[in-house]
Amino acid sequence: MSTIQITHLTFAYPGQANLFTNQNLNFDSSWKLGLTGRNGRGKTTLLNLIRGKLTGQGTITVPLTPLYFPQPVKDAAQEAWVVATEASTGELWEIQRELSLMHTDDDLLYRPYESLSGGEQTKVLLAATFASHTGFPLLDEPTNHLDIRGRDQIAGYLKHVSQGFIVISHDRHFLDAATDHTLTIEKQQLVLTQGNYSAYAHAKQLKDQSEYAEQAKLRHDIDRLKQTAANKRQWSQSREGDKYGNPHQKGSGAVYDTGFIGARSARVMQKAKNLEHRMDKAVTDKESLLKNVEFIDSLTMNYQLDHHETLLWVRNVQLSYGDHPLLSKPVSFELNRGDRLALIGPNGSGKSSLIAAILGQFKGDITGEIQLTETASRSLVRQHYPDNLGTLNAFAEKRQLSYQDLLNNLKKLGMPRTAFKTPIQQLSAGQQKKVELAASLATPTSLYLWDEPLNYLDIFNQEQLTKLIQSVQPTMLVTEHDRDFIEAISTKVVTL
Repeated sequence: MSTIQITHLTFAYPGQANLFTNQNLNFDSSWKLGLTGRNGRGKTTLLNLIRGKLTGQGTITVPLTPLYFPQPVKDAAQEAWVVATEASTGELWEIQRELSLMHTDDDLLYRPYESLSGGEQTKVLLAATFASHTGFPLLDEPTNHLDIRGRDQIAGYLKHVSQGFIVISHDRHFLDAATDHTLTIEKQQLVLTQGNYSAYAHAKQLKDQSEYAEQAKLRHDIDRLKQTAANKRQWSQSREGDKYGNPHQKGSGAVYDTGFIGARSARVMQKAKNLEHRMDKAVTDKESLLKNVEFIDSLTMNYQLDHHETLLWVRNVQLSYGDHPLLSKPVSFELNRGDRLALIGPNGSGKSSLIAAILGQFKGDITGEIQLTETASRSLVRQHYPDNLGTLNAFAEKRQLSYQDLLNNLKKLGMPRTAFKTPIQQLSAGQQKKVELAASLATPTSLYLWDEPLNYLDIFNQEQLTKLIQSVQPTMLVTEHDRDFIEAISTKVVTL
């Protein structure tokens, strides 16, 4: 058991604002630490600072050897055991042991690494990471490419490993199952919480509510000060004007002392200025208020009701390539107006292929019947989108989308304005995914077909989508491995 220490850490990429400013943190290397925060806040950067791949101001003391996942693969054509041993400080038998603890057959080690599914590759590299018990694993989004069963397997495995680790993930259920402490990169600081992600989220909610209440009180005080200052200023100005009126005006009932009035109005004016200074100081004193409250703007979607009751029929459909069926059995379902139907199942069960078949894009053989209402317009979120190219303006024009609607949702999804002029193909993977999603939201449609929309999205983006779908209640067919999202938005579930 040892302590990892971060002292006075400050870091920024050249030409950019600080990601971390004078941060101090100590945590035990035996902790199973979930690392969360909005995309772009520096989660992977922090892992690279801990492992010494980046250098900032301050010091980071790590008494154990950092072990980063996913490791680079030099030659994916090699058998998986070769890739695993090259990526590990442990022996082959130790890698086999870890795969066994993941309830995964080690036969996959003797297949070419490139032939493995994404989930199988993830398990091989994780086994390589944990094969040696002398290092400190840094796991960067191991839930990518894992289906629900695979995520459960890895979460159970991580819960019982003897080593501590840091893991980045946007799957709340996975974090709750696998971690016992949570480190969150908020707007201004690193926040360490004892407990899993749900414990952090509850503590964060209580803190935000307290800060909102304090903010409301501050606004009330400021409004009162402003009104008092305005009243004083108005009185002072009216008294100043009295000096130049007619002191013998009929009905005035007073003899004017202009010197007295001027001095008194000056004093009142000074009081008004003092009140303004007090108001400014009150604002300054509260500058840090709400600094870590995440303001998440609501997304919009251009959903348009179709007059048909049923938009999609799938009856006894089987997909195959030659003599090799893709589905374990023929599938049947209906998608009615207002349904949000979730297709779930392990990787390789045929979810994406079924969506392709619905769209008339499946290259294999189809038996059974698929009927999609011709008048029902459709909007897609795909797993791969190599045709999203060029500037956002040209992309919107080509897709006949509202450029302003596209930009508004991208901004709400957290894409910086500086990226708006960058060609789509030069954006990060996460930003490209947001373009695909924002384009779907901006498309006038009566039917959404979304294939794993949460890939690359942080928890806050996931909550945005959840609230939007719950509010609009569009007709939708969606595949996803995040069970919390599926439970929150679906009205029907079909398991493949």
